[in-house]
Amino acid sequence: MAKILVLGGYGFVGRNVAAALMDAHYDVQVTSRTDGVDLTNYASTENCFNKLQPEVIINCAAHTGSLHYVTRYAADVIRDNVQMSLNLYQAAARACPKVRIINPLSNCSYPGDSAHQSESAWLHGEVHESVFSYGNAKRILYAVAKCYAKQYGIQSVNFLIPNTFGPGDATDPDKTHALNGMIIRMIEAQKRKDTEFEVWGSGNPVREWAYIDDVVNILKEGVVTKEDLTYPVNLAQNKGFTIKQSAGLIAQAVGFNGTLVFNTRYQDGAPIKILDDKKFRQLFPRFVFFDHKKGIEETVKYYKSVLV
Repeated sequence: MAKILVLGGYGFVGRNVAAALMDAHYDVQVTSRTDGVDLTNYASTENCFNKLQPEVIINCAAHTGSLHYVTRYAADVIRDNVQMSLNLYQAAARACPKVRIINPLSNCSYPGDSAHQSESAWLHGEVHESVFSYGNAKRILYAVAKCYAKQYGIQSVNFLIPNTFGPGDATDPDKTHALNGMIIRMIEAQKRKDTEFEVWGSGNPVREWAYIDDVVNILKEGVVTKEDLTYPVNLAQNKGFTIKQSAGLIAQAVGFNGTLVFNTRYQDGAPIKILDDKKFRQLFPRFVFFDHKKGIEETVKYYKSVLV
């Protein structure tokens, strides 16, 4: 079976996909800055690839955070992510040019005014201002992948992934994914016996969410698919929930009986993000998604167990 290197392998997605691949008996290596491999440093990246000689790289490394984090540190976010993309592909071209690179790309890279997000319109407009740094970094990653395919023949598999949630993410709500951040804050509010819980924003934006198991399963598909997916395909259910609806489901799972209040001083981000699933269903007709309500319940159980 393929020798797989998971970059960012101690983060939320990386740790979960590495565990799933190991369970499937792949030869898996995991690395990150924890191991001294710094993808923002070219020499560090090339040394790693020369040593490990992976056949597949799953690129879960990213400098990211909440909506507010990627706005506050916009320059740092785009600088680090673009540098990592360039180093990744240049090091692969020199050290292991036959490698397949699998990239999860956030769907925040779609145009900010897009409602029903279809792959054919992915680059037809500006990224929303609230995620300008991170969304554009993912567009640049695609451009780098395409150019290295042209010159060096490096194969890439790119998936556009909705906002991810589930057990195993960070416990800092400013560094975690959006839904997990709300779960953390509501558990803490319940512990304090608060009578109100503040939702950041109006609660009206509609979002499609991806439970961590779904993200892991599509990245595993990327290891074996025969399709040319340099131009990305959505991981798509074509179904979304308002932030208000998800907040209500979280309150039920947490057992929070207070009032949900909506602080409109916070940015909402794009009003609607629903991913078109036509191409995805053609490519992966047997893919089954995790139930959103059940996913929230499982995530609440996890955070209740680690937040002490």
